[in-house]
Amino acid sequence: MDYVVGVGLGILFSGLIATVAYRRGALSRSGAYGAVITGTLIFGLGGWVWGALLITFFVLSSLLSKYKESTKAQFSEKFAKGSRRDLGQVLANGGAGALLALAYTFCGHPALFFAFLGAMATVNADTWATELGVLDPAPPRLITTGAAVERGTSGGISRHGMLATLAGGVAIGLSGWAYQHLAGGLRGAPAPPLVGGAIIMAACVLGGLAGSLGDSLMGATIQAIYYSECRGKETERPIDGDGVRNRLIRGWVWLSNDWVNFLSSAAGAAVGAAVYLVWAAAHVEGG
Repeated sequence: MDYVVGVGLGILFSGLIATVAYRRGALSRSGAYGAVITGTLIFGLGGWVWGALLITFFVLSSLLSKYKESTKAQFSEKFAKGSRRDLGQVLANGGAGALLALAYTFCGHPALFFAFLGAMATVNADTWATELGVLDPAPPRLITTGAAVERGTSGGISRHGMLATLAGGVAIGLSGWAYQHLAGGLRGAPAPPLVGGAIIMAACVLGGLAGSLGDSLMGATIQAIYYSECRGKETERPIDGDGVRNRLIRGWVWLSNDWVNFLSSAAGAAVGAAVYLVWAAAHVEGG
């Protein structure tokens, strides 16, 4: 019955948020449907702390996408999609979290919560790095070779982007600790809130960093990257806005930016869970 009530509340809250986001231009129609699906699963099956973290990511990333929007618009042709998130983008950012919430209903292991933290930290850190990294006055460097590349190039990293990555992980960590503390501690976790707070921060910072760097590494190596003959530049878009098909120049054709985001969030989740499991093992050994 608890899950029935939780799912009902999840539909209500995610529906309200998706409607507002759609009307404000943060979500497309398909993105709104995706937000209801992921929000319902995460809130309804994971609990309100999980749902609050998802909302925190969405609100912070949506607000940040509006920061210096006109300046960032000149790099938009390099990205696969715009700031108005569609179904693919929503599932890429929240899909791993929804699967973890589903798994949590069966075993309730606290490592799954830390995996969720790592996933949310990754998508938040990567979004912040993308939104702020292109504003760095210095050109980004390709993560694989260190060569200077154009702003917005997949696989490029910058000082502003790295700082934003860390800040994005810290933001989710602080939020997670605060929500957990308000909830009276994580259900089933052996750690009190204060100790759990330190582990939460470690899971979010390390998970967010690993996932975001993994995103950049895939972007520089195996993500599908195209060349627009009309615009004379690389892009993540297989087809330009005017309908002209672009030429694949590297990567796997199926590995779009959405898949890269999903896989990187899964990597961040693995790191988040590993942080908890290492701490738990040391905690048991230490008595």
